[in-house]
Amino acid sequence: MKNIKDYNLEDLKKEIINIGEKGYRAEQIFKWLYVEKVKSFDEMTNLSLELREKLKSNFSICNFNILKKQESSDGTKKYLFDVLDGNAIETVLMSYHHGYSICVSSQIGCKMGCKFCASTGIKFVRSLTSGEIVEQILAVEQDENIRISNIVFMGIGEPLDNFDNVINAVKIINNPKGLNIGARHISISTSGLVPMIYKLAEQNTQCTLSISLHATTNEKRSSMMPVNNAYNIEELIQACKDYIKVTNRRISFEYALAKDNNDNLEDAKRLVKLLKGMLCHVNLIPINKIENGEYTKSSNENIIKFRDYLNDHGIVATIRRELGSDIDAACGQLRRKNLKEEK
Repeated sequence: MKNIKDYNLEDLKKEIINIGEKGYRAEQIFKWLYVEKVKSFDEMTNLSLELREKLKSNFSICNFNILKKQESSDGTKKYLFDVLDGNAIETVLMSYHHGYSICVSSQIGCKMGCKFCASTGIKFVRSLTSGEIVEQILAVEQDENIRISNIVFMGIGEPLDNFDNVINAVKIINNPKGLNIGARHISISTSGLVPMIYKLAEQNTQCTLSISLHATTNEKRSSMMPVNNAYNIEELIQACKDYIKVTNRRISFEYALAKDNNDNLEDAKRLVKLLKGMLCHVNLIPINKIENGEYTKSSNENIIKFRDYLNDHGIVATIRRELGSDIDAACGQLRRKNLKEEK
C-alpha cells in the first residue's frame, strides 16, 4: 500500500482527486500529518468517516519504531529506527544555540565506499522513500516534543544517489503547509556525483550544497574516496563553479583532517588554489576514528594552523564542533544496522 507521506502536496492533491475527493482535502491531510503530526487516519477528525475509511483503503501512514536511543555527554541524541522491513537506520539530533538540527539518512547502506566512513563495507540495501526520509524528522520531533529548525542530509547514504526521493522530501519539508522549514535551513551533502550536481542546479532549490572534498590531489582523494575515480577533482570543482553561477548560492566544502595524510601546509596551499575566487566556505572536520579505519585525527595544533592558513589567504574556514563522538554519532560514524544486530 502507498505511504501517504511519500507525496508532496501537489502530488497528494492528484491522488485525492483520483479517489473521488476534492483537492482541498489534501491540504487538510497535510496539516494533520505535518502540523498536528498524527499517526493514524482516525485522528483526522475534520474529515468524514467515509473519507477516512477511503484513505485507509488506499494509503498507509509510515510510523517508525524507535529501537534504541542514545544520549551523548554533549546532549546529542542518536536514534536507531526500525524502517519496518527488517532493516534499521540511524538519525542524529543536535542542539545548538540557534535551535535543533537533525542529520537524516537517505539510504539503507551506501555504495560510495569512502574509507573514513563507518558505512563503508556495509552492504547497500535500498534507497529510502521520501516519506521515510521525512518520517525521521517527525519521529524525533514527536519523541522530544520539539520543533526542528535545520535539516542536514549527511546521514547514511549518498543523497544525490537517491536524487528524486531527496528532492521530493525537500518539497515536503519546505512546504509552508507542511513542516515549513526554509530551504536555506536545509543542507544536501554529496561525495561528488558530478552529473547530479548539475541536475541539482537545475532544481534551484535554494538549499545549501555541501561537497565532501577531503583531499587536494586526485591520488590522495581516490585513495580516500573511490568516487574520485569516476569524477576527479577538476571535474568536481568545475561543476561547483557552474552550480554557483546558476544558483548564486554559497557551497560548503567538507574537509576531514587526518593525521599525516591531508593536514599539512602543502595541502592547505593546494586547497586555497583550488577554491580561490569561489563563493564558498570550508568546514574543517577533525576526522573521527571508526572501527577498522586507517585514519586518525589530526592534532589540534595542525587543525588550527590549517584553518588559519585558509582564512589568512581569503578562504573562509571554520572548525566543526565535535558532537556525539562518545555514542558514535559524529561525522562519518553512522552506519546501517539490521534488526538482528539489535536482538
